[in-house]
Amino acid sequence: MPTRGEKFAGVTVALVTPFKNGEIDFDNLRYLVEWHIDQGTDCLSPVGTTGESPTLDHEEHERVIAEVVEKAAGRIKVLPGTGSNSTQEAIRLTSFAHKVGADGALMVGPYYNKPTQEGYYRHFAAVAEAVDIPIVLYNIPGRTASNMLPETIARLAEIPTIVAIKESTGSLDQASQIAALCDLTILSGDDSLTLPLMSIGGRGVVSVVGNIVPRDLKALVTAFDAGRIQDAQGQHRKLFPLCRDMLGVATNPIPIKTAMKLMGRGTGELRLPLCPLDSAGEARVRQTLVNYGLIR
Repeated sequence: MPTRGEKFAGVTVALVTPFKNGEIDFDNLRYLVEWHIDQGTDCLSPVGTTGESPTLDHEEHERVIAEVVEKAAGRIKVLPGTGSNSTQEAIRLTSFAHKVGADGALMVGPYYNKPTQEGYYRHFAAVAEAVDIPIVLYNIPGRTASNMLPETIARLAEIPTIVAIKESTGSLDQASQIAALCDLTILSGDDSLTLPLMSIGGRGVVSVVGNIVPRDLKALVTAFDAGRIQDAQGQHRKLFPLCRDMLGVATNPIPIKTAMKLMGRGTGELRLPLCPLDSAGEARVRQTLVNYGLIR
């Protein structure tokens, strides 16, 4: 049965923000957009968690969105992160994304201030009323310190421009409840749970490891959608150690940026308070890449 946010089904990559000498490396950012177009990635999501948005100032945040949209030039969908724990700031960021031509907005639940369920509803409803753009909700209690409940999500699904959710609770029970209550497109927010989530009605993933292996993720999603379940399971088993280590060695995006550096795709530079892995952590990431066949 079709879901409302079908345009965001498939593989969305939570794009890293490349840095060089403390500044955003826009040349590398544009290169990454072109690379993902060549790889067949369905959608890019800049300035989210993986894009280190908490360390970008407002001007940087907006410029990254504008640069990605301009480089994409309609050849790949763009779903920038525009969430905030301030409703007014979320409206401002979402309005900017709409103005420059983004395909939608990925909106994390308000973090730190821990709204009530009614607060969640009013926050997203206010943004949806202020900006006419497709909104993908993003529920990640591990970072926001509170959970948006399925009943609240179903209530928000009654708003026409709220079309999908990035489900990052790690709970298949919660995802199943959402699927039973509304017709939002459900996207996995955890790479390792992409196949399990699709088995209960999910339509794809907003991926971290897609920064390095988007074609393999696309193969998994495509195989499942085509009913080739054994092929999808094979891709899942192949990807699982990579997914585990890219999110388990240290806080995202430290491991994925380390991997990209080891693969020659960037400096690996981070902004404080994130910092590089120690030698043991980097060795573990290196071995994971070797085991996967990405480096020697």
